[in-house]
Amino acid sequence: MVRRALSGLLIAVIIVSMTKTADAGGIRKRRIKKLFKHSLIANDHFTGFALYDMDARKMIYKLNDDKYFTPASNTKLFTFYTCLKMLGDSIPALRYITRNDSLIFWGTGDPSFLHSDLKGTKGFDLLKNSDKKLFFSSGQYKNDFYGSGWAWDDYNDYYQAEITELPMEDNVAVLYADRNGQLQITPSGLKQYLKCDSNFKPTSFKVQREFLTNSFVYPVMKIPANYRKEIPWKTSTAMTISLLEDTLKKGVWEIQMPLPDNAKTIFDANADTVYKHMLQPSDNFIAEQLLLVCSAVKFKTLNSDSVITYSKAHYLNDLPDVPQWVDGSGLSRFNLFTPRSIIKLLCKISDEMKNDSLLHSLMPAGGVAGTIKSAYKTDNGQPFVWAKTGSLSNNHNQSGYLITRKGKRLAFSFMNNNFTRSSREVRDEMVRIMTYIHENY
Repeated sequence: MVRRALSGLLIAVIIVSMTKTADAGGIRKRRIKKLFKHSLIANDHFTGFALYDMDARKMIYKLNDDKYFTPASNTKLFTFYTCLKMLGDSIPALRYITRNDSLIFWGTGDPSFLHSDLKGTKGFDLLKNSDKKLFFSSGQYKNDFYGSGWAWDDYNDYYQAEITELPMEDNVAVLYADRNGQLQITPSGLKQYLKCDSNFKPTSFKVQREFLTNSFVYPVMKIPANYRKEIPWKTSTAMTISLLEDTLKKGVWEIQMPLPDNAKTIFDANADTVYKHMLQPSDNFIAEQLLLVCSAVKFKTLNSDSVITYSKAHYLNDLPDVPQWVDGSGLSRFNLFTPRSIIKLLCKISDEMKNDSLLHSLMPAGGVAGTIKSAYKTDNGQPFVWAKTGSLSNNHNQSGYLITRKGKRLAFSFMNNNFTRSSREVRDEMVRIMTYIHENY
């Protein structure tokens, strides 16, 4: 009996010793659990969290990781991965053919076409420098001008530009006060729609576009110095042609004809540059248009639903939970993903890129760039978290990558839905927890 007791005691000592050794070299799950248990903020709404060791290939800690959350702009990670699988190193700008004295062209959905930052001009230069008559073949785009589940009353806000087969200049009008205090608008082709309206009487100066037209009205008020506002314009084939003609300074005619197999492609912006402009500022317009570009490449038509269906069937069929994915940007509240599926997606993105430095350069970087620049502080000047944010009313999320002081490579998905406090408080609590993990593991 004594020998048996001693043997049992020895085994218990060995187990405890091994556990302590494992804890010393790894991340202690119970300490992370305490962070959430004692967080007043994380416990007053629906919170999901998953923390994954990318080198050991194991989950460290999870909280509601199998529950579905509204992801908001975390959806752009799904768009990003799909683009990595479908597109090459440059974004196709136009498909075109020449026939006798005519150049016929089709849109690909390219968001970089005359974009304010991306400056995609190769497709434009093709049209500008051609000595042939220009014909825009319309009708390739098969969806609505808004994504399913979008808030229609946000139509006047810069972040909800309409979706088109041939976007130009971000599909957004820029209104600004010039040096003489006069209100101006670009593209210049929209100037005819800008009107002062004495019946429009807001409490302070603003410009409002009518929902169904391109009538931009402003009140009889002094225009504030340095006034600047971005408002999406109402898209149509006629508007596309009108703006093209105004910019090209030549005529463009509309036709409708099937895209032939022998159509040529001209490419515009570098793909990584476009992805960076989508991810860091969380650009909804670029995200939506990129799905159309994928459709143009894969199906020779422009249908984001087809791309999402294909991606789910061929690229995302190994996710733990089937994603409910409906748009490219995350503006829709119909999107639903689980934290553990986002972890799997983050690992797939990393495996596809095969270059952490490049991947991190495209993502928002804590204390350095993008939507989490002001949220995190760096560690001795170096960022330690690279994550995509996602925000809608009452929802705020972060999903991405973190490197600890000991060099551990982690993936995380931190989801917060249905809170009533300020987003700033929720954001700061996420930062506190992620910074603690960085500093202690």
